[in-house]
Amino acid sequence: MLDNKVIVITGGASGLGLAIAEALFKQNGQILVFDCNPEPFETLSQHFDCYEVDVTDEQQIEQAVTRVIQKYGQIDVLVNNAGIIHSQPLVNIMDPEQRRHSYQAFKKVINIDLDSVFLMTSMVAEQMIMKRTKGVIINISSISAQGKAGQTAYAAAKAGVEAMTRVWAKELAGFGIRTNAIAPGFINTPSTSDALNEQLIKDIKQMTPMKKLGEVEHIVQAAIYAIENGFVNGSVLEVDGGLVI
Repeated sequence: MLDNKVIVITGGASGLGLAIAEALFKQNGQILVFDCNPEPFETLSQHFDCYEVDVTDEQQIEQAVTRVIQKYGQIDVLVNNAGIIHSQPLVNIMDPEQRRHSYQAFKKVINIDLDSVFLMTSMVAEQMIMKRTKGVIINISSISAQGKAGQTAYAAAKAGVEAMTRVWAKELAGFGIRTNAIAPGFINTPSTSDALNEQLIKDIKQMTPMKKLGEVEHIVQAAIYAIENGFVNGSVLEVDGGLVI
């Protein structure tokens, strides 16, 4: 049980972030959702404290973190979940109008998937240190960090997230703050079904040693483990059924 720990989850209003929020709430966590889409807040506010925040905006983050500290006194756990997926080859000879990977798209993915993790963690870690909170930071990565064809920007961002995870594990451990990452494989979610056709999903299952997609609960279990195990630090928990072995 998480004993009313104050937990900030970015991108927590939908998808994987929401699933993590709901599971940690059931573990007695005090859940604070940071999300740029306030539409679900009316429903979520029954259980969660919701903040409309663009996690690529330094000023918005600082204001939200300040409000949280004023209200709760500290932040115990940060889950950096917010992000987008973008697929585009470096050079596409089949598209004469846009042969090269869009630089604007590259910058957008890096900004949302990498810069936001830096901004959120620097501000929350500062508060943890100043409040002498023995905290936990969890960064959501991806198996694409290993290098997935067609995902230059996304893979670069997630590889950067994993690198920062290991750096912060070394820098922050002396303050009692642990930093870990979770790298999901292909998870059985509506977004997976929308992004991949039936044949591709079948091929992925065949490539995966366990011959199936993961479930959201597997990612949730990894998050709870990363929070509760006090000697896990600097790890990237690969929850992928053995796909990257």
